[in-house]
Amino acid sequence: MPEKNTDDKSGERIAKVIARAGLASRRQAEAWIAAGRVAVNGAVISSPALNVTARDKITVDGAALPGRARTRLFRYHKPRGLVTTHADPQGRDTIFRALPKHLPRLISVGRLDINSEGLLLLTNDGGLARALELPATGWLRRYRVRALGRVTPEALDRLKRGITVAGIHYGPIEATLDREQGANVWLTMGLREGKNREVRKVLEHLGLKVNRLIRVAYGPFELGELGDGAVEEVETDELRETLGPELAAQAQADFTGPLEGEVQRRHPQVRARETREPRRMTGKAGAVALRGPREARPPQGDGERQERAGPKKLHRPRDRRGGPRPSRPRA
Repeated sequence: MPEKNTDDKSGERIAKVIARAGLASRRQAEAWIAAGRVAVNGAVISSPALNVTARDKITVDGAALPGRARTRLFRYHKPRGLVTTHADPQGRDTIFRALPKHLPRLISVGRLDINSEGLLLLTNDGGLARALELPATGWLRRYRVRALGRVTPEALDRLKRGITVAGIHYGPIEATLDREQGANVWLTMGLREGKNREVRKVLEHLGLKVNRLIRVAYGPFELGELGDGAVEEVETDELRETLGPELAAQAQADFTGPLEGEVQRRHPQVRARETREPRRMTGKAGAVALRGPREARPPQGDGERQERAGPKKLHRPRDRRGGPRPSRPRA
């Protein structure tokens, strides 16, 4: 059976539909298609340049694609020392290995590098992630920054006109000098593009060396009192209202669909992924405190003590022999 006309503008690209179903990322889905593992209406396809609709029957490795789940968004307080990726070639710890196992398959809205911390939005909907990442969305990302060196308010004010560093142009940046602390300065910065390592590169251009970077807000979503390593879901009604009809339509978000557990998500690829990617799970529903082998961490913000929400003490689960469970799964 021949493949569908790739010029058909109706429906969605096949890799996007597979990603929305929670089986894999779009890139992984495209690799599966190239390997001949995906079929549409009984015919194996070889190109991801194919649009499908709800009427099409899609199978991966012979198993039917599970139905689409409701669009969900989570606030996550990313700690330092974790990489924002599903798999790291260097073997470093990733945020997705640290997330509780009961969560659906999630992707990040943008990234924070390994030495940055603070608010990271996670979603089960690739369309929503891409919509929120676009500079055209106009959402301001706000950061608290500690940097070694000195800078004048006048130099920071000039960033409002944009700046070019090493041939890369960065758009307008809002930056204020909060205070000086020893050899360091504390700044508050806001930007709308979020290019790779933008804050660090711009401040380095001004003679500052960033030694702490905390994202405190992404558009209307704020870090607030979310504890270090904790994750909390944004309620569906709040998410719908915050996005508004225009942005929700752009993302093709679905706020009425079932949750993942109600979709009967028992596709072999899901079971295989759960076996390959064991995750640490601690804490309670809602705000979940996550643990990992890290050094003692300084308080959030400007170094002053702050009260943290959530349980004051968490006990590590024990293995069957009664000893503490290792931080990494045994081979």
